[in-house]
Amino acid sequence: MSATRMNGLVWILAAVLAVTALGWAVEPRQDEERPFVPTPSFATADSNHRMIAVTGIDVTGTSVLYVIDTVEKRLSVYQADGGSKSTSGIRWVGARNIGLDFEVDGWNDRSEVSYKELRDRFDALPSDE
Repeated sequence: MSATRMNGLVWILAAVLAVTALGWAVEPRQDEERPFVPTPSFATADSNHRMIAVTGIDVTGTSVLYVIDTVEKRLSVYQADGGSKSTSGIRWVGARNIGLDFEVDGWNDRSEVSYKELRDRFDALPSDE
């Protein structure tokens, strides 16, 4: 896979992760009705030939940093809190090897047509040969 295509896929993954995290944070539970309150969010991203960093602010006001190593295919997530010396700090939320994530045809996919069904439809089309 070319580096340009891999970078594109990693950018898409980073955007999906950020939007998903925000969606989970503001989505009401099934047993609870909450009005939607828009939360201001500020985000930025930058990259080089190896790393992508995406920052933002979650709904609690905590700064979040996603770091993606495009060579080793790893994701690491951090939260940073400001305030006084005793309350400020950085916390490592989690990390993951995302190499196999790009090999999955679908997971938690609510599309009308699954990848397998769509692939079968394309395979059934007459070839141009």
